[in-house]
Amino acid sequence: MAIEGDLPHPHSYSERRYRSSAGSTGFSFVVQVEESDLWINILQPVIKTADLQNLAYERLLHYRTQLTAFLQRYPDWGTSLIPVAVADFPFAPVLMRNMMAAADLARVGPMAAVAGALAEAVGRDLSNNSIGVVVENGGDIFLTEKSEYQLSIFAGSSPLSGRLGIRLVESQPFSCGVCTSSGRVGHSLSLGRADAVTIVAENAALADAMATAMANQVMEKSDLAVVVEKALAVDGVTGVVAILNDDLSVGGQLELIEI
Repeated sequence: MAIEGDLPHPHSYSERRYRSSAGSTGFSFVVQVEESDLWINILQPVIKTADLQNLAYERLLHYRTQLTAFLQRYPDWGTSLIPVAVADFPFAPVLMRNMMAAADLARVGPMAAVAGALAEAVGRDLSNNSIGVVVENGGDIFLTEKSEYQLSIFAGSSPLSGRLGIRLVESQPFSCGVCTSSGRVGHSLSLGRADAVTIVAENAALADAMATAMANQVMEKSDLAVVVEKALAVDGVTGVVAILNDDLSVGGQLELIEI
């Protein structure tokens, strides 16, 4: 059974009302620590749901504490708009190392991967005590342990927004990241004009960083096919949807569907 729902960039709705439209099965809840606000869906809990909620909060707090301490010690790392070498920070926690590795592939700063990296870190910890985990962090998503997912695409004022989605299917349960960046929706820094660039990748940090990088490069219709080709050339990226107004370009291992 697929999980379906509208999962746009969160900053378009301060109360994240889009979550109420996410059709899901199983057990869903929200955990918050500072700016991080995660919507979590568990298809089949293995432990008590109250214990899962506590675990999710504890793990999110753990990773947020790591990140805050790292940013305090290395403020330039957090403001960099270009890749930072992992080798320059040999004692960095895994979360930050994953962000740096993803940002290096995307050619952006490491904080471009933060939402996806946090979603995946918490999701993988929860998957030890549950089956079928989806973690949405501001429209950036980590999902695992199912063989089919369907997600709709929010693309701001584009006439295609909410009318199109992607279907991901594998013969066996799988995990991936699905992240979207926009030059027109939300407060996150973007240098482009894309209504939406959605990236599917082997991990959520890479999907997040690549979505930022590719959205930065969309200024006009002719750029859509170019960014799809560029993104798919990066190892680990498996699918791309790029939207500007009523034009789009699609590529990779995904099925475009009508919602």
